[in-house]
Amino acid sequence: MSPLARILVVDDDESLRLLARVNLEIEGFEVGEAGTVEEAEEALRDPPDVVLLDVHLGSGDSTALLDRIHAAGIPVAVVTGSVDVSELRAIADAVLTKPYPPSALVEVTRRLARVDA
Repeated sequence: MSPLARILVVDDDESLRLLARVNLEIEGFEVGEAGTVEEAEEALRDPPDVVLLDVHLGSGDSTALLDRIHAAGIPVAVVTGSVDVSELRAIADAVLTKPYPPSALVEVTRRLARVDA
């Protein structure tokens, strides 16, 4: 059985990447992971269908990476623990606030990948 879509999870927190990967794989998605901007850049050479991008990667900001993902035409959901997400809604296709329930992760991913439930 082929995967529903290919998803790239970019987060510097290994446990959150694992949580996202497991929940999405259970739903039938193929999931790649990146823990740094550099790893994400490498993974984007074979473009996924959707990117889940942590806003703060380590001590850095992922805004430039977000711009490159958008320029490539890949839908992106930003993931953040920030309280104010109004700015993020203007620059991303979706926003997931931490902590998020697995059902929200799956719903956003399905919507961005244009996969019916």
